[in-house]
Amino acid sequence: MFCDRCGAKVQEGHAFCPACGKSIGTVPMMPVQGRIEGHVRLVGIFWLALSALRLVGGFAVLTIFGEGLHTLARGVPGFVNDIMQTVGGVLLAFGVLGIIAGWGLLERQRWARMLAIVLGCFGLLDVGLGTALGVYTLWVLLPAKSEREYNQIARVA
Repeated sequence: MFCDRCGAKVQEGHAFCPACGKSIGTVPMMPVQGRIEGHVRLVGIFWLALSALRLVGGFAVLTIFGEGLHTLARGVPGFVNDIMQTVGGVLLAFGVLGIIAGWGLLERQRWARMLAIVLGCFGLLDVGLGTALGVYTLWVLLPAKSEREYNQIARVA
């Protein structure tokens, strides 16, 4: 047997090369990173960012169309103000849920995967960033192999 670094002859059973000192034997394998390991952190960060935008939008809509404020032009039915307040409330609700999902993914909580999948499905309806994040979330977290990998890296609550 010969050393793969310097080419010196090495006796059977020796752990190190007598010439250069390199360890002889099996080379330890590099740790194998799963398919989702790197993506989970990125999905969590994206959910935090998109949810922050939704929170800002929700607060803005609720501020503009808040109770007692008449920001609409004359002749616009009163229920439009109520619809806008509902839209603001929905934006706030999805913003808070997205913050929770993003934080949970970053902390590798078991429940965060399912919450992110549900929010990803709803995100498909939100044209633009929501659709992109929904597709990415579902691509990363939905397959059965991803569930096994996520459960391996998830922290026990």
